[in-house]
Amino acid sequence: MSDWHDIGTVEDIPRLGARVVQSPQGNIAVFRTAEDEIFALRDRCPHKAGPLSQGIVHGKRVTCPLHSWTLELGTGEAIAPDVGCAARFPVKVEGGRILLQVSAVAAVSDHSAGTLA
Repeated sequence: MSDWHDIGTVEDIPRLGARVVQSPQGNIAVFRTAEDEIFALRDRCPHKAGPLSQGIVHGKRVTCPLHSWTLELGTGEAIAPDVGCAARFPVKVEGGRILLQVSAVAAVSDHSAGTLA
């Protein structure tokens, strides 16, 4: 059984926006940049657990809506002087479809909705 889950098309997520996917590991925010790159992070800012999916996407970063922490979408790392990290999940695009890898060990580090079984 594959750990890759089809969660929809790239077009399902607005440019500079996010989609929340529910998983056994908690909510995952799947982001789309202006260049159609796709990234996936745990939907919790490392500062005070703000919903990153509701933040502002700019370049390859997202700014948390609660206290303006900025995180790199590719790594989940906070931008200095802030320190912290949101878990990152493997994601890929095949034929315009977004595939998200979610398993017990899938997290790389510690507004429509979808659900993964």
